[in-house]
Amino acid sequence: MARDNYSYNKYQKELAKKKKKEEKKQSKLDKKNLEAKAHLALSDGKCAAPAEAPRLIGMPGAPLSASDSEQASNEGATAV
Repeated sequence: MARDNYSYNKYQKELAKKKKKEEKKQSKLDKKNLEAKAHLALSDGKCAAPAEAPRLIGMPGAPLSASDSEQASNEGATAV
C-alpha cells in the first residue's frame, strides 16, 4: 500500500497560498492603477494639489503666522 507524501502535500499547499497572495496583490495594484487613470481622466490630466493641513494657532508646537507674532510682540510692549 502506498503512503502519503506529507511534505510534498505541504509544499503544494504553500505554493498555492503564495500564488493566491500574489494574485490578490496584483489585482489590488490593477484596481489602484485603474482608479488613478480614471481620476486623471476626470481632471483633464491635471492632478489637484493635496490640501494643506490646517494650522492650529495657540497649540503647542504650532507655527505662528506673521500677524500673530507681531500681535504678541505688540501686546508685550504695551503692557506696563
